[in-house]
Amino acid sequence: MTDRIQLPCERISRSQLDVDLVADYLELKAIMSEDKSSLKKDIVIALEHGFNDDFNNGLSETEERERIASEAITRIKSRMTILKTAYPFTLEKKGQNICLNYDRMNFAHTAYLISLLLSNLRSVSELLVNLTNYPSPDDVHFLRKCFQYIATVAIAGEIGGRAWSFGFPRPDHSNFFDKLTEIWKIIKDGEIEIDQSAPEFPKDDGIDVFACQEPADGLPGFLLVAAQVATGESWKYKSILAHADRGFTNRWFGRQPATKMIVYHVIPFARPDEKFRDDVLTVGNLLHRTRIPSRILKAEALVKNGIEIEGFNKLQEASDWVIRYFDL
Repeated sequence: MTDRIQLPCERISRSQLDVDLVADYLELKAIMSEDKSSLKKDIVIALEHGFNDDFNNGLSETEERERIASEAITRIKSRMTILKTAYPFTLEKKGQNICLNYDRMNFAHTAYLISLLLSNLRSVSELLVNLTNYPSPDDVHFLRKCFQYIATVAIAGEIGGRAWSFGFPRPDHSNFFDKLTEIWKIIKDGEIEIDQSAPEFPKDDGIDVFACQEPADGLPGFLLVAAQVATGESWKYKSILAHADRGFTNRWFGRQPATKMIVYHVIPFARPDEKFRDDVLTVGNLLHRTRIPSRILKAEALVKNGIEIEGFNKLQEASDWVIRYFDL
């Protein structure tokens, strides 16, 4: 199956190197191989079959291929450093070999691998264009639904509190108003009252996750999060920064909440460091692939301490799918 993973050489150039794409290539090669490993030299070999660039930087074509492979390994080392035990791969043989930790799989690894796959669906990436065992439409639908639950759990881990999966369709099949009422019985800040101009049949009104550090005293002024979950290429155009604290509350509350919502965006993609500031300015606080898995581990500890996190019970189903699909 790994011979069907395609590295798009036109996106791998000296002037515009997508190092996350190359790192993803190695990770996907590893998890889809029989021995669950891939080699740094796999990048060099792939680039030999289509690499075309000018070399005004003084490097030969061979040196340039090696440089790109080395940058991908550096990126993988960065992911390992950031995620620690939440990262599902290891580097062996002095960084020449990447291997899957499939005998130590946990929910954090499940979150990473589902994010990796969603990041490289044909609609957003070219790595899996020729994959023979490409996920079916039903599988893709299931993965997007799983990511909604993963995002809910990750937000809970991020703030150390309770979380609800509010995005439609909801895991408990509740309607919009009933679910909002259920959540605000816990939050207790503001009074739900539908404005006459509000949409008649709302699904989630743009908010996929609510989370809070539950106020024991019932008073306003606490950590309250509203999050958008996005898995498509146009994720950056779905910001709820302006909507969460104005449009949403004006539509659905008479007495407005005094507590200001902290806005998050949750995506499965790995983002380049140099673009991250603009991402945050555009969509709010951002949980992406190199943050989500460690938050899953924190959420597991919360659940053990009795904190309710809606969707956490769905992670086992997601893990089972990963094990079947990747033949672990």
